[in-house]
Amino acid sequence: MPFVFAPRRTAAAVLTAALLVPLAACGSDGDEPGSADKSTASGAPEAELTVLAASSLTDVFKTAGAAYEKGHPGTEVTFSFAGSQELAAQVEQGAPADALVTADTRTMHGLEADTGTPTVIAKNRLVIATGKGNPEKVENLADLADPGLKVVLAAPEVPVGRYSEQILDAQKLDVKPVSQEPNVRAVLSKVELGEADAGLVYRTDAATATDKVDAIDIPDAQNAVASYPAATLKASKNSEAAAAFVTWLSTPEAQKILAGAGFQKP
Repeated sequence: MPFVFAPRRTAAAVLTAALLVPLAACGSDGDEPGSADKSTASGAPEAELTVLAASSLTDVFKTAGAAYEKGHPGTEVTFSFAGSQELAAQVEQGAPADALVTADTRTMHGLEADTGTPTVIAKNRLVIATGKGNPEKVENLADLADPGLKVVLAAPEVPVGRYSEQILDAQKLDVKPVSQEPNVRAVLSKVELGEADAGLVYRTDAATATDKVDAIDIPDAQNAVASYPAATLKASKNSEAAAAFVTWLSTPEAQKILAGAGFQKP
């Protein structure tokens, strides 16, 4: 009889609803993908971070990023490497990113409306990179003025190019480069490939290619010191996680990684 079964179906429906309510509540208690309340065991928020970084940090930041992810489960760090001037243009154009590390304070200061307070995390110096075995017998900065020598420099808009111009001008040397490159890695590549006899690069970049290039030291009195400031980006959608990463770059763990790659203390 129909009226006998109706109450049973109603009771079953009520029971099912009662069971589903606590399950739904458990699934919505801040555990949904992308929840702003998620955090790692270290206390840093979980996030997928994008860090814009100077080309000269390419190798060391890959190591640093892996170390950070290991110590901060749930946080993934992706780097975008380019010349500092290119990174600045990306920030000004609103590229989605969370933090920025440049190879000079000048570029960072020009972005103060877009960044948090910067912190210098490392320093660097320039060397003369030559082909392996130094076939042209380059010994010092003065040799770069030899018109018979193919010298490549970074463009003056690039921090390493500006540093190069600074130290050459200080020695009153007229060096005419065969090309001006968009970042330090492009300068190094020209020397590695034999397309240039010599180039001015950071000491740390030359150290990544010891099988292909030699590095001629430049005396401190004739050299320039490159400072690397790091800052969060105000447009970041992961501001807390970005701040945690930038802070970590000054910790003993991160500083050991930077020193191991040849960077100097801030």
